[in-house]
Amino acid sequence: MLTIGDNAPDFEADTTEGRISFHDWIGDSWAVLFSHPRAFTPVCTTELGYMASIKPEFDRRGAKIIAISTDPVEGSSDWSKDIAETQGAEVNYPIIADTDHAVSKAYGMLPADVEGDPTARTPAQNATLRNVFVIGPDKKIKLVLIYPMTTGRNFDEVLRVLDSLKLTAEHQLTTPAQWQPGDPVIIAGSVSNDQAKERFPDGWEEPKPYIRIVPDPVGSQS
Repeated sequence: MLTIGDNAPDFEADTTEGRISFHDWIGDSWAVLFSHPRAFTPVCTTELGYMASIKPEFDRRGAKIIAISTDPVEGSSDWSKDIAETQGAEVNYPIIADTDHAVSKAYGMLPADVEGDPTARTPAQNATLRNVFVIGPDKKIKLVLIYPMTTGRNFDEVLRVLDSLKLTAEHQLTTPAQWQPGDPVIIAGSVSNDQAKERFPDGWEEPKPYIRIVPDPVGSQS
């Protein structure tokens, strides 16, 4: 099972937008990889549609989004028509055709012994294909979320975490519970007080020596 800080496995695969080499496709961007048990499943239909509708928010944050299904390209392309019809949003990002289960296995979402025709497997057999991975420009995994098949994922939360991750990467700041962009943030523990004085000359609130609170330098414009 992959976890935070691990290298995101590289791979080559066919997608609904052509063949890609994953690390090259990410480039210098952030990336969100999210998986689906099978095409033509109801919860996932709503999820792919919602992600299509909020893709501009990921674009604005310098993040690419990509889905993965074990279905062949043709199956995902046909599914995309249903998504557009029922969800009111055209799928505007690639869907990986993981027909040999290689990517799913590399990311720890299916057992190593899974093989055979992917279209012969039921969604229930692929129930563990419900992960979200946020991957940084350094190709390391920054977030892993796993949902059950019966619960639609909260992709607004993925945007919120992405904003938090970028604050840490760019400003060495961390975010408290229930944080939203624009709320106060916390100076990372790796930043000494001398360094903090240089970065935050106006000072900070300090309810405890290990809690140093400053305004969000980015605000809601991530």
